[in-house]
Amino acid sequence: MNSLFEISFRFIFLIIISTSCSGRKTVKTGNIKSDLEKADANLKIGIQTGADNYGTYLSLLKNKKIGIVTNQTGILSNKMNIVDFLLLKNIAIQKIFAPEHGFRGTADAGEHVVDGRDSKTRLPIISLYGDNKKPKPEQLAGIDIMVFDLQDVGARFYTYISSLHYIMEACAENKIPLLILDRPNPNGTFVDGPILESAFTSFVGMHPVPLLHGMTIGEYAKMINGQKWLKNKVSCKLTVIPCLNYNRKMSYSLPIKPSPNLPNDQAVNLYASLCLFEGTNVSVGRGTEKQFQIYGSPYLPISNFSFIPKPNFGAQNPVYNGIECYGEDLSAVTKVNRLELKWLIKAYQTTNDKSKFFNPFFTKLAGTKKLQQQIETGKSETEIRESWKKGLLEFKQMITKYLIY
Repeated sequence: MNSLFEISFRFIFLIIISTSCSGRKTVKTGNIKSDLEKADANLKIGIQTGADNYGTYLSLLKNKKIGIVTNQTGILSNKMNIVDFLLLKNIAIQKIFAPEHGFRGTADAGEHVVDGRDSKTRLPIISLYGDNKKPKPEQLAGIDIMVFDLQDVGARFYTYISSLHYIMEACAENKIPLLILDRPNPNGTFVDGPILESAFTSFVGMHPVPLLHGMTIGEYAKMINGQKWLKNKVSCKLTVIPCLNYNRKMSYSLPIKPSPNLPNDQAVNLYASLCLFEGTNVSVGRGTEKQFQIYGSPYLPISNFSFIPKPNFGAQNPVYNGIECYGEDLSAVTKVNRLELKWLIKAYQTTNDKSKFFNPFFTKLAGTKKLQQQIETGKSETEIRESWKKGLLEFKQMITKYLIY
């Protein structure tokens, strides 16, 4: 295994980015040929995640008691889980802290995940979803340093960044340093959508950022610290282990599903645009094999495309279970490079009862009441996007000091 990771890539360099660091690095490299190559393609062009950059962080963990926040996405380039890797290196992991979907990533969205013990390593697992989103002091007792390794997808309502917030807050309050193993953002070139308004803060939107924030999870952590967004403005002692041979303009194909209903790169790319449908009476394909690549409902016009949701892995009781839904198949559309509203607007305009289209969850996802109001009053996509410009410009200027790549 070591020989695989000790290959000298053309542009490999080692550096630790801490909260006092604001430097940026750019690496020229090739493009990933296709989604089908997945992790192998990422490796071929030299992209290494923070987990792969183990020569930088193993010495920081030696002879310390470790807590780790991770799940099935915390893997190295050889597909070994970060927990198994650290144990192999004689790192003393005490507990695993698991976000939404659990440590093995098998739980439905929103499903209550209970504490337990990993069947492979026998390590205790503490759930960070449900009533225990923030680790309690007694759950952190005896831990010298926390490690965080989760694959984000760049959308504000993807709850891994909310778990990051609570981990940082708990670490700051209990004086435990946090080490983040950074990973590329597959939607890293996109900064788009409305800025969350503080009145609509929730677990699916905790910070005043656009719906697509365009940052890696390590950069995002630096921003949380720098903007004093933690409770009582506490600061987390943070170290980010950077990706190598990566810059934000590069494509990155996820080597493993980040959650049960994001099965491929197309779903990850469309996720931010289609997830807004979760605040409506329209299905996004949960209970099919094309989650977040199709949309439809029984209330949209009959068309030549339909689907019938049925219970499956990741959707035990999907919306419209067993009911035919009409809509659109987007599984083959060209990759989008922004938050697309055209499908949402079209569905609203063609639904047979507009009064039942939106539900209260939409405002939480959007982070503002304005988007629903704009759609209901017939604003065009161009007009809606124009209303975001000032906020997006200010956000882009603000984050420059936190960017690593």
